[in-house]
Amino acid sequence: MLFFRALRRTIPDVKLSKRGEYALRALIDFGLAQALGKPLLQVNELASKEELPVKFLEQILMQLKGAGYLDSRRGKHGGYLLAKPPEEIVIGHVVRLIDGPLAPIACVSQMAYERCTCPDEEHCGLRMLMSDVRNAIANILDRFTLAQIVEVTLRKMRRDKVPLPFAATALRPEEGAAVEALES
Repeated sequence: MLFFRALRRTIPDVKLSKRGEYALRALIDFGLAQALGKPLLQVNELASKEELPVKFLEQILMQLKGAGYLDSRRGKHGGYLLAKPPEEIVIGHVVRLIDGPLAPIACVSQMAYERCTCPDEEHCGLRMLMSDVRNAIANILDRFTLAQIVEVTLRKMRRDKVPLPFAATALRPEEGAAVEALES
């Protein structure tokens, strides 16, 4: 138990920043919207659905656009949409873009390596452990694409009969049944 307490003090929290969380939530929403036939979303609409601050979301969307994940359309009915097919958007790449390296300590980073302070880096037990942590995180995040996350999300929403986001909201009951029949 003492080892884990000491280890906890040595290792920074390995977690997604708010910026990273919001970026992934936004991309998932863009993927859902595209899958449901409404690929163009306005910032206010997205911010309202996800209960996110508009200005912060705009900054994130600009970063995603700059990296080639989103495109934008100007005008009254403009907004953002995916610039790449969801099958080409790897979750791990997005996390690295927004939050930087996945490594919990710099000496195991493949993107931002820095020599650690231990005297024998090659035989450092902490470095070996953190290398495994980094690899596990990378293997999971790099295994999934936006398309896979959207597919699972839609499947679960339909199974649980949750109203689909970005779908036409003013449908009469008979129109809703027709849309459901088309989606099945």
